[in-house]
Amino acid sequence: MKITPATPADLQQLLDFRKEAASWISALGNDQWSRPYPADRLLVTIESGTVFMLRDGEQTAATITLTPEAEEGLWSDEELSEPSMFVNKLTVSRDYAGRNLGGELLDWAGDRASRAGAKWLRLDAWTTNARLQRYYLDQGFQHVRTVSEGNAVNGGPRVSGWLAQRPTQPAKPTFTDETPSPQPLRA
Repeated sequence: MKITPATPADLQQLLDFRKEAASWISALGNDQWSRPYPADRLLVTIESGTVFMLRDGEQTAATITLTPEAEEGLWSDEELSEPSMFVNKLTVSRDYAGRNLGGELLDWAGDRASRAGAKWLRLDAWTTNARLQRYYLDQGFQHVRTVSEGNAVNGGPRVSGWLAQRPTQPAKPTFTDETPSPQPLRA
């Protein structure tokens, strides 16, 4: 397997991944990702170079978005003063479930963030998805707090306000990394 930057040609695959994940999550009794993600917004993230695809030959096994920008309204100014990178939209194809690809991608993201000069790998998860939250805790993340409408920074969230972080650290992925070196974080 190899990890590569996503290209605009991957847009439909990414939209399909989200639909597949939403269907699976719905069957588990959660409403996460029940609204379609806007294709134009996803294309912008692809073009910014923050979306990555884990490929197994011609098939895509998983995807992860890793960005130096935090989702607005989630993290405090003090937290944002610490060098961090943020994981979004980690999705593993159901055909590849149970192989720890999500864990390997989180380790890859932590290594990439470390090489960019980040202290923290951070994420926000669906507030009502306890199973997903447990997954991240099992992956070494620590719950920071849960942001809701009433306690959001700058009027922020909503449904995806369960915040977690873990220190970045070097890691050696089990897949081939065909991504460019990360850009150093701006101070």
